[in-house]
Amino acid sequence: MAEPSNNPPPSRLQRLLGFLEQDAGNLSLLAEAAEAALAEREPQTAKELLDRYAAITPWGDREIELAGRASLETGAYEEAAARYGELLAAHPADPALKFNRAFALAMLKRFEQSLALLDEAVAMALAPAAALKVQLLHELGRFDEAADHARLYVQHHPDHRGLMAAVSVLAVDVEDFELARACAQKAGDHPDALTTLAMLALAESRDDDAAAMFDRALMQNESSPRAWIGKGLTELAAGAYRQAARDIERGAELFGDHIGSWIALGWARLLSEDLPAARAAFQHALELDRNFAESHGSLAVVMILEGCPENAKAMAETALRLDRKSFAGALARALLLEAEGKPELAQSIVERALNTPIDATGATVAQALAKRALFA
Repeated sequence: MAEPSNNPPPSRLQRLLGFLEQDAGNLSLLAEAAEAALAEREPQTAKELLDRYAAITPWGDREIELAGRASLETGAYEEAAARYGELLAAHPADPALKFNRAFALAMLKRFEQSLALLDEAVAMALAPAAALKVQLLHELGRFDEAADHARLYVQHHPDHRGLMAAVSVLAVDVEDFELARACAQKAGDHPDALTTLAMLALAESRDDDAAAMFDRALMQNESSPRAWIGKGLTELAAGAYRQAARDIERGAELFGDHIGSWIALGWARLLSEDLPAARAAFQHALELDRNFAESHGSLAVVMILEGCPENAKAMAETALRLDRKSFAGALARALLLEAEGKPELAQSIVERALNTPIDATGATVAQALAKRALFA
């Protein structure tokens, strides 16, 4: 009796490739094998098979759609957008085609073009399309519109983890923390949801819980700016100032133009006693938006440490004119009044103030300023 083989049976793709060795020009086999390759996560193989098909005869709709999927999965987004654009010309109302082209355009950062494809019919038909629409509106700064759509979509697609994660991130930025927590809890281990829950824990001074969740989020997605900044803020709370500055800097660079992240970086650098680097971070925040009060106020504190009280006074006044509740502006003005124009005394007061605990958790003024920046 023959011994049973330990080798797994050939996959569908392997069987079809075997048939193609005997019948290389069989168009039906080529298309079926390309479909199997995509199902088995071999998009490059699918592309090669479709190229063989195209060398024999032009593609039909089925082959164009397969080529579009292969392009999406290999990151060839220009190709994918073109493929789905071609199909949409013939089938303009198809929601799946609209979503796939919108996704490709979003990956190319052509956000307005992408959003234009995601009408309500598409978003209500496909939960991934609803998630993408929320993300695009959020990215474009249309927060109120994004929130209105998000609240509708979470009712219509209550079990979609990606949508719940996207809405949780948006909800933090629009300060609907109840919605943020509810959506993040429904999204399970999605990295964006973990980051949202970690941010909420951070806001509640549950720094150990926050640190663990930021780490879990980063294990899944190393490119999450919020997770890097949040991780840095938990390190600030633990007194690991230099590591905090490095992690917050990584998040700030990933975010690019998020002012609050550069403010947080400035305070982390100030706590790690790198005054020139702190000034550079605050100055960068100011260049992003000269109407953001905390940039002016934070620079005023740096100027006090540099022994330039007159310049600091002007910056502090600008901060408070832009926002009467500016924390950094109020801090700078109070420090200037207490120091009475004496630079050496001002520096001593700033250093003491920034390291003074302000609540039962032991959080300092500087840590509080940095934490506030995450939610700016």
